[in-house]
Amino acid sequence: MALDGIVISNIAEELSQTLTGGRIIKISQPEKDELVLTVKNYDTYKLFISASASLPLIYLSKAAKPNPMTAPNFCMLLRKHFNSARILSIAQPGLERILDIEVEHLNELGDLCVKHLVVEIMGKHSNIILCDDKKQIIDSIKHVSGAVSSVREVLPGRKYFIPATQEKYDPLTITPQDFLAHIASKPLPAAKALYQGLIGISPVFANELCHEAGIDGSQPLSSQQEDYVLHLYSCLSRRMEQVKDRDFKPNIIYQDGLPVEFSSLPLTCYSDFNKTEVKEYASISLLLEDYYAARNKFTRIRQKSADLRRVVANAIERDSKKYDLQLKQLKDTEKRDKYRIYGELLTTYGYSVTPGEKSVDILNYYTNEEITIPLDPELSAIDNAKQYFDKYAKLKRTHSALSRLSEETREELNHLDSIRTALDIAESEEDLAQLKEEMMDYGYIKRHYGQVKNGKKPQKKIKIISKPFHYLSSDGYDIYVGKNNYQNDELTFQFASANDWWFHAKGMPGSHVIVRSKGAELPDRVFEEAGQLAAYYSKGREADKVEIDYLEKRNVKKPNGAKPGFVVYYTNYSLIASPKIDSLSLVSD
Repeated sequence: MALDGIVISNIAEELSQTLTGGRIIKISQPEKDELVLTVKNYDTYKLFISASASLPLIYLSKAAKPNPMTAPNFCMLLRKHFNSARILSIAQPGLERILDIEVEHLNELGDLCVKHLVVEIMGKHSNIILCDDKKQIIDSIKHVSGAVSSVREVLPGRKYFIPATQEKYDPLTITPQDFLAHIASKPLPAAKALYQGLIGISPVFANELCHEAGIDGSQPLSSQQEDYVLHLYSCLSRRMEQVKDRDFKPNIIYQDGLPVEFSSLPLTCYSDFNKTEVKEYASISLLLEDYYAARNKFTRIRQKSADLRRVVANAIERDSKKYDLQLKQLKDTEKRDKYRIYGELLTTYGYSVTPGEKSVDILNYYTNEEITIPLDPELSAIDNAKQYFDKYAKLKRTHSALSRLSEETREELNHLDSIRTALDIAESEEDLAQLKEEMMDYGYIKRHYGQVKNGKKPQKKIKIISKPFHYLSSDGYDIYVGKNNYQNDELTFQFASANDWWFHAKGMPGSHVIVRSKGAELPDRVFEEAGQLAAYYSKGREADKVEIDYLEKRNVKKPNGAKPGFVVYYTNYSLIASPKIDSLSLVSD
């Protein structure tokens, strides 16, 4: 979610407590729309500010970012005005998505001056603006002319003002009468009326208020009884009191281990969803750093794997159509035995067939029932029999060929499905590199060759540094999880010992999971945890429960010519596991 007015209020409180009175000792601009202010206030802090249209942010960060060789003009201007400047205050006007950082510094004549660095966190309209003590704009990280915006120009020499939020009310001060008259009366869904009518309220928090009040956020408030609307107002007032009292509880909502939302106040609307967990933070800056690091990692891998996913999706679509056609043609060959029987009966009873007949009724000695056999009146009974034998032979050959081809197509579909599952599991570029290598090995992607030498094309092999996941069970047993088919084969047939335990989701693509037994009998909890890993790293990770097969590795075999990751076994145990692995510790090898 974007940073709403409540989160900005939390940030303002944290920055005010941490940075007020501190001195700015360093200013850098690592990107065209980013600033990093290093502030000394007992300890040293880095204030990261981004006016990016896609990801505007402001928080205290520990990470260092490389700087360009030549500082941009806006950075040089800030260094001129803010050199050893002291931060006087950090404030938020109302519940606007704006922070005003007030600083004092000495000018060239040694006089004490006051400046304002205004940070606007407003999506694509985000900006960082330097103003003097009278709020006259000195410069900004983004210039906005009248040709770009008819509402407000952001240019040197212009007067700074907050854009008017038409028909929006401050949730910190709105009265019950105004709420009924201007919010509840709108012909909009309740949640939409809240975030479009109140300053600083996001769609997520509007839905939270509706959930808390027991109101359907998709229905207009005008259709609700006044008591319910006033109860919604009470919920809003109670939450705004938390904001006024600075009673913030920064938290991230996780679903299936991925961060989906965050807020500075508790979000109860996600409590009804399965696989939802809440992680609370003492600092909003730590929350933002964790949230966007996790989201960026997920988004970056998704973007980098997009081409591979497209290749796999196209191959699956192509092979699925081919497989359906092969099955249809295979079904057509099921009548081949009928033609064989026609030929045999005509050969046996052909003497009784009258020449020129279009059909003949003959007793089928296989079933002792009379059947009607169509005939070509231009041919004799024996020639008709020969024609039926030819049809039978052709369909038999077709059946044999199609059975083999359809089995190959089915195996290829299973292989592609396993690659698609491995793409979902991949967490790094190294994981994607190994998957790309597998796809090149099997012809889904064309391998690029180096320079031809001695008439041969040297293959450019990718250096593989991706390793399987390594978990530690609650009882101290090592559990290894393959990330793709090549790692699955290596784990099972090169790494695992005969008496180690092998786990896999039943009947679906997924990782091979190996538990090092240490030659001892495993506790029941180890089986449960290994089963959870096998469920989570499989195609069934979105399901509530997954059936897991497990057995000693000595009983797992690989058929000759089988594709990587594919095995057979004939004796196994089974358990039901939830794809939930939060209780397990991932080991950094």
